[in-house]
Amino acid sequence: MERRCALTTVDNPFNPFEQFTSWFLFDEEKGYHSSAYLGRIARTSDQLSDEENNQEIERAIDEIIKYDFTNIYRKVIQQVATA
Repeated sequence: MERRCALTTVDNPFNPFEQFTSWFLFDEEKGYHSSAYLGRIARTSDQLSDEENNQEIERAIDEIIKYDFTNIYRKVIQQVATA
């Protein structure tokens, strides 16, 4: 089973995996800009495999949460079945 992680905030009622558009609109309206923030921290690349990029995204999410003095960010995890 593969694991994917996403960054969200404590007040966002939407699932970033299943309701991305609603999640994104809520996040932007509140001024969090979580996707852009994660994009600045995560060092992903087309040269890396999907698994390596997923690991880098999780590392970046953990770093964001570590330095989150407002305590608003959360990591959500989705298990994905692989064939």
